[in-house]
Amino acid sequence: MNNFEFYCPTKIVFGKGSIAKLKNLIDKNKKVLMIYGGGSIKKNGVYEQVKNALKDYNLIEFSGIEPNPTYETCMKAVELARKENVDFLLAVGGGSVLDGTKFIAAAVKYKGQEPYELVSKGLDFEEALPVGAVMTLPATGSEMNCAAVISRISTKEKFAMRHPNVYPEFSIIDPETTFSLPIKQVRNGIIDTFVHVMELYATYDVNTPLQDSWALGLVKTLIQETPKVIKNNKDYDAKANICWCATCGLNYWLSLGAVQDWSTHRIGHELTALYGLAHGQSLAIVLPRLWEARKKDKANKLAKLAREAFNCKEIDDLKAADCAIKKTEKFFKSIGMPTKFSDYKINPLEAAQKVKERFEQRGTLLGEDEKVTPQMVYDILKNC
Repeated sequence: MNNFEFYCPTKIVFGKGSIAKLKNLIDKNKKVLMIYGGGSIKKNGVYEQVKNALKDYNLIEFSGIEPNPTYETCMKAVELARKENVDFLLAVGGGSVLDGTKFIAAAVKYKGQEPYELVSKGLDFEEALPVGAVMTLPATGSEMNCAAVISRISTKEKFAMRHPNVYPEFSIIDPETTFSLPIKQVRNGIIDTFVHVMELYATYDVNTPLQDSWALGLVKTLIQETPKVIKNNKDYDAKANICWCATCGLNYWLSLGAVQDWSTHRIGHELTALYGLAHGQSLAIVLPRLWEARKKDKANKLAKLAREAFNCKEIDDLKAADCAIKKTEKFFKSIGMPTKFSDYKINPLEAAQKVKERFEQRGTLLGEDEKVTPQMVYDILKNC
């Protein structure tokens, strides 16, 4: 097991009716900027619950954060936060809203000329506005980590940032807030959670049996509970398990002392930036083909996944790895998630060339061992 340090200051408030506890989580002397997306929270009752909980607060609002939060929109919120001298940011929505809010929290305090450098260059920063969250979509795990992903329309780029100063002070997770989600968003969130776990698990072995067991247990739970929510999106118990899987999928527990990949995500970000694919859609396309290309390097972990999560009986590791790839793709398809470029009328060779060129320009090497070259990315994508 590799050395590690772990720190997570986020308080999780989980369960039905939890939004009412907001009044106990934010100092009443704080001026709060509530940040949300396209307005779905006004249809599902979440907006009203938040407003009631904070009726005695100095509260202003900013709406319009996109499913892939853009730098351009976030900077409008930064301007508002600076103008109004807000003290606290409250993200109400899914992981994209919270990602955008984390960036806003850092950008408001940023002293440089171009806040985009916080993500494009991964700059360090000394301070950020405090952040809290009310989650309405299980997917990104952003509610219990210090990471965010931001897109820029003008350059068709998508970059991640990570900094301890943007950990949420608290996150409220009420599974009932997810009951009205369209099935497309439910599906995307499940794929995102699955791939988060695999980015942390399906690498090479560094003797982390506890972390491996956590990862496989999470995946087995996801596979078990997913058909229930696909059938009935208001199944509270199943939804509660899915929500907690999403949080634990990227709260760093699985990565402690282990090795991380993130190739699928890095490639997927480029596909989102270039073609507007939802995050989950891009991941479902890339993961199976990337695993095929890296099967020998990942055989040990994929074989264990095959046997423990998918009940494959193959004794040979490479054959078991094949089983894991096939069963994973079958799982994606079973919930209605396409796994090919052709499903979106995207030319694989064109996409492969565009992403390859971007990685070549940046000198990018991907993977837990940096063996995924731009040419390998091309070879992966042309087969998607």
